[in-house]
Amino acid sequence: MTDACRQLEAWQSQDLVPLPFRLGVNFSARHFVNPTFIEQIEDILERYRIDGQLLKLEITERELMKNAISAIDLLEQLKRRRIQVAIDDFGTGYSSLSYLQRFPVDALKIDRSFVAELELHDQNAAIVRAIVALADSLGMSTIAEGVENQAQCDALNALGCHLAQGFFFSRPVDADTAMQLLRAQPTETSPVETQ
Repeated sequence: MTDACRQLEAWQSQDLVPLPFRLGVNFSARHFVNPTFIEQIEDILERYRIDGQLLKLEITERELMKNAISAIDLLEQLKRRRIQVAIDDFGTGYSSLSYLQRFPVDALKIDRSFVAELELHDQNAAIVRAIVALADSLGMSTIAEGVENQAQCDALNALGCHLAQGFFFSRPVDADTAMQLLRAQPTETSPVETQ
């Protein structure tokens, strides 16, 4: 989190953070049991002068379900600080739908296993369609993981998926390369998410 916010501050100082922009940071279930987690986040945000709305914390579905009861309070505290939360690898962890409707999360990240052969298997398309419909009905966005080709991108678009990430767009890059990519962004505002 510290490294991510330090980098975000550097990008902001160079006017490289177009709005809406969110930097995704993974976190784990152990943060739910850390009584100072929210305080640590507030300290980091204050130290680097970062608005919480520029962050999206991501936790896997399995990790979230390990501490479902305590997660609700922590997620609500993050929301009050305008930090978005996404459930990563959605569809693989057997979420309880009763908890899902209680979790104050912003996005469901569709696991790459459903995207891998999306254009070849009707079952994968049916699962993605169901996840998109579920997210839409709960006021959440969807992000497809592991997009590797135009056919997958087209299929996800046809299914109503909101955002996508994967090698089709870019391999993982270091901070310097990410800065070059941000500099090359068109000036028009479009949703930008980076990991």
